[in-house]
Amino acid sequence: MTSEEKNLVEILEEGHKVDVVKYMDYVSAPEAGAIATFSGTTRNMFEGKTVLELRYEAYVPMATKCLTSICNTARSTWDIHKIAVAHRLGPVPVGETSVFIAVSSVHRADGLDACKFLIDELKATVPIWKKEVYTNGEIWKENSEFMEKRDSLGQKQEQRRSCCGSKVRVQEDEEHKDNNTSS
Repeated sequence: MTSEEKNLVEILEEGHKVDVVKYMDYVSAPEAGAIATFSGTTRNMFEGKTVLELRYEAYVPMATKCLTSICNTARSTWDIHKIAVAHRLGPVPVGETSVFIAVSSVHRADGLDACKFLIDELKATVPIWKKEVYTNGEIWKENSEFMEKRDSLGQKQEQRRSCCGSKVRVQEDEEHKDNNTSS
């Protein structure tokens, strides 16, 4: 089995929930002494504002490519057996999972370190964008944990092995759209 075959990467279209059991079953193996997981869920409050849901958008072909590359980097860095990564698109209500990562390894340290690396790189580099919807409005969000560390990460750029660099969401303004559609 090649390293690509030991990675399960899925971007789930709107309306599909993360099936945690599916991903746990995928990474389970007799030779694995540990399975490390991360489950990112929608919380109900952010900075004193009531959150109704999160909405995710992605450039799916590039997101899939980036996630596969990140998985392969983790595999070459730690002694990993299998990796599963799933991320939902569309609305994700409070209490539901938007992202799930499972890593099986012979020993727990490799699995835990790889799992942390995978979620950090996913949030920092994969072209998936999040909008927080509140009772009194909505806003596109940056990964604040990544943004706070950006300066120190920039000093170590040669050590970063991600495929995609920093992610940027570009929105056309209405005037630019009108100019493009009138041709």
